[in-house]
Amino acid sequence: MAMQYSSAPGYDTGFDPEPVQLVAADGSPSPDRPPSRYSRDLPPETLSWLYESMVVTRNLDVEFVNLQRQGELALFASCRGQEAAQIGAAACLRKTDWLFPQYREIGAFLLRGITPAQMGAVWRGKWHGGLSFTGKCVAPIAIPIGTHGLHAVGAAMAAQRLGEDSVTVAFLGDGATSEGDAHEAFNLATVFRAPCVFFIQNNQWAISVPVSRQQAGPTIAHRAIGYGMPGIRVDGNDVLACYAVMSEAAERARRGEGPTLIEAVTYRMGPHTTSDDPTRYRPAEEVEAWAARDPIARYRTYLQNIGVWTERLEERVAARSSRLCAELRDAIVGAPDVDPAEMFDTVYADITPELARQRDQLLSELAKEA
Repeated sequence: MAMQYSSAPGYDTGFDPEPVQLVAADGSPSPDRPPSRYSRDLPPETLSWLYESMVVTRNLDVEFVNLQRQGELALFASCRGQEAAQIGAAACLRKTDWLFPQYREIGAFLLRGITPAQMGAVWRGKWHGGLSFTGKCVAPIAIPIGTHGLHAVGAAMAAQRLGEDSVTVAFLGDGATSEGDAHEAFNLATVFRAPCVFFIQNNQWAISVPVSRQQAGPTIAHRAIGYGMPGIRVDGNDVLACYAVMSEAAERARRGEGPTLIEAVTYRMGPHTTSDDPTRYRPAEEVEAWAARDPIARYRTYLQNIGVWTERLEERVAARSSRLCAELRDAIVGAPDVDPAEMFDTVYADITPELARQRDQLLSELAKEA
């Protein structure tokens, strides 16, 4: 297949910095801004499913944090506050579209049918944690910041050459856009018109560094213009807006028109990970202001206003949350520890002398602690 270079992107570079919003913070429909490209008109069952997925994601998040605090998990990165961004972005995609997550995408995992036990294996430190994700077209969690953007572009280019119409989505944080890997991924994707969407969850903080200290430009989405692709900002706490914007970007990619950069403006309500103390670097007033924009409360109010939310829906959501949290706890609590020596056996077909030396040193040190 011939290389496809992007010399004429064919889109309007007039950039609107105002995030796309379909549901206002108070749960009312946002007034349309011309040109009206997006619609809130989804079937009631889809609207209910989005709500259910958001609530279950949050409840699983709470259970993960509890398990880590109880010493059952090595670490955990909460997604509290980002449920709308994740669910909205993943819900509109096909099951054959590949997702490339970082480490906070519980909602996307949930929609792909990845079980709580499989998610828990990652955070418990089992050597095979995340490898089972690939059966659902989800790449393993990427702890190195920004590296998986390149993996997403590579997979998208492979789909081009195979003649597939699948799309890849790289879930990045605002901090990842400060890494060189992200620059290389953006540039490579646009040059080859790769069917890839960069979904950047701007949760305002890269650990303890605010987004205002990471860039001099007005928004993250503005960067897209310099690479030659459309960039769009969306209210990351509005699940319907995220759904609509991702739907548009995915279809654009399927038509062979190349990548899109989406900046979902949201907020990380909890710590960066369970080893972090956010009270040391961000003011309580800021957290309180964003708590008032809670994506789940907003969407519940919207569903109540249009007559979709019911007590029966809430009961169904609670029952599913309880069942999945119980599955997670059953899979994690008391699970056997992994033999640390196994990590040395799976790097090469035959272990190298240097790795054998490191393995023996580790086992010697562990023996002293026993």
